Amino acid sequence: MKTLDSLRSAVYAIINPLTDELVRRRVHPNMLTTLGFIVTMSSAFFFHEHHIRIAGFLILLGGFFDIIDGRVARLSGLGSKFGAFYDSTLDRISEIAVFFGILSLYNSYRQALGDVGMIYLTMLAMAGSLMVSYTRGRAEALGLDCRVGLMPRAERVVLIGASSLFFGGMWHGLALKVVIFLLAVLTNLTAFQRIVWVWQHARGVPIKTTPARVPEKPSHSSDEAEVVEPRSR
Repeated sequence: MKTLDSLRSAVYAIINPLTDELVRRRVHPNMLTTLGFIVTMSSAFFFHEHHIRIAGFLILLGGFFDIIDGRVARLSGLGSKFGAFYDSTLDRISEIAVFFGILSLYNSYRQALGDVGMIYLTMLAMAGSLMVSYTRGRAEALGLDCRVGLMPRAERVVLIGASSLFFGGMWHGLALKVVIFLLAVLTNLTAFQRIVWVWQHARGVPIKTTPARVPEKPSHSSDEAEVVEPRSR
């Protein structure tokens, strides 16, 4: 999405002095990844405690760490294959934790039929989010750079974090409910888009043959880069 790409570029311009200082001090990107993981995990607790705005702030702060660690990894030369694996794994764990926190938020209101429905929508959004990540990861294992789709991780982080921070429980939590509904639909649509994309570029290719990487069309955002650019680690 062009809007998010513009936002990301603006953020990079602001944080360059910080990343330069971290590189100069040889701060390891894995340490930044761990800090971001702890911050994002803590948002699940605040969702459980119904402190929605705090949870939203922590999600966005965790996304900020995701930006920092990727850039520090590239600029410092401290990146590694383990770092990339570590980062992606913690991203999946923290995302699951966030959705469980949201589940806990709605489960406490289970007497209301609408909130019971939100439990199922949240589970569908979580499943779709994991499938978005899985389809890209599996495609990359086959040699395909599959970043297409409407709802990669960066967009998910911004939508959940911003709606929670700026609207909290206003109008009976309407903003977060709308976001969860959109995620439930669009994440699964994105996973389907990626299945179709891989089919288009890999059908008929023998399993032992690595298909040529197909450059991504510039119309969509940069996927699991989490507010956040793709990591070389």
